[in-house]
Amino acid sequence: MTATTEADEQQTRTARPSWAATQLGALRELLSRPLTSYYLILGCSALLLALGLMMVLSASSIEALQMMGDPFYWFLKQSLSVGLGLPLMYVCSKLPQRYFRLAGYPLMALSIIGLVMTIFIGSSELGAQRWIYIGSLTIQPSEPAKLAMVIWGADLLARRARNGMIEWRHLLVPLMPGVAILAVLVMLGRDLGTTIVLMIIFLALLWVVGAPVRLFAGILSLLAMATVFMIISEGYRSDRIEGWLNPWGNAQGSGYQAAQGQIAMGSGGWFGLGLGSSRQKWDWLPHGESDFIFAILGEELGLMGTLTVLALFGLLCYAGLRIASRTKDPFVRLTAAACTAWIGGQAIVNIGAVIGALPITGIPLPLVSYGGSALLPTLAALGMLLSFAKREPGAAEALAARGPGPAARALSWLGLKT
Repeated sequence: MTATTEADEQQTRTARPSWAATQLGALRELLSRPLTSYYLILGCSALLLALGLMMVLSASSIEALQMMGDPFYWFLKQSLSVGLGLPLMYVCSKLPQRYFRLAGYPLMALSIIGLVMTIFIGSSELGAQRWIYIGSLTIQPSEPAKLAMVIWGADLLARRARNGMIEWRHLLVPLMPGVAILAVLVMLGRDLGTTIVLMIIFLALLWVVGAPVRLFAGILSLLAMATVFMIISEGYRSDRIEGWLNPWGNAQGSGYQAAQGQIAMGSGGWFGLGLGSSRQKWDWLPHGESDFIFAILGEELGLMGTLTVLALFGLLCYAGLRIASRTKDPFVRLTAAACTAWIGGQAIVNIGAVIGALPITGIPLPLVSYGGSALLPTLAALGMLLSFAKREPGAAEALAARGPGPAARALSWLGLKT
């Protein structure tokens, strides 16, 4: 009888799923829900924004006190940008896709005009001519150009896909000339980092639309030659490459920022020195609130903080690709994939520069770094992804069952309709 009981218990243990299998099943069930993409984008964006505001305050307070007499100066400006960007994100999340498609050509035209103005009346700083100053307002036209390229390129390819015209020859006109105009104007402003991000968006569009491998090879070869030319044509870029390859060999010269960033990352250990306790922000690490905010984050929050940021960007990219894979609309698929490549690619380039895996290019970490010109188009793109996520299979029914959200209830209480 004892043997029988032991056999029954063994059979029960064999039939019962393991803890890992149970958790994996729960995760699959969670990821299969209709609103998974929507909540991932909303949650990851909110957490990265909150973390960014916190780190901008910490990283910029010393320099702001020394230069402006107010430790909250750049934090308040960033808070204003967030205050403008969140309503923009909300409005974009409510718009149907036809409004985005209508905005493609006007956004492209405004971006070209802005980039031309930057060349003639822009301000040159740190070897690049990116900014236009209008009083106390600073505008960087190359940032909204990324959003313009995403929408315009996706709309153009979607129209051709609908007409059955997607062949590599048809990609040459007008997509490549339009991309070339943006890239050349940005390169004339000596902004290699933004040019790289524009090319990432362009390649993502080509990949999703199914361009042949030989076209990719030709474009990549052309980009490689253009990058080499831009590096050798400007002495400071050659110095950056030298500083990247051997930052400690010239730690007081071309490798200074890279070396100080690595010191910040290494000082943080597992859990960091504590929020606000960075040593490198005391006039050691240049641009700690913008290009190198990830280094300050690693110093104050440690490895756990940096891994959290990487996880948030990973989940954000997963949500964007999930939207692209679950839709049958070519415009939504192309736009979602291009936005994901833009935000994810820019994060990789920024973080890679901070940890020494890539050369320093001077582009911000999306949603985290200081800068309203970069933040507003990014929030608009995320709002657009939220709009697409609400139209995934089963998402509309799930939202209807959930009822109106807090913003909708507030507008209804004010007598306004959403």
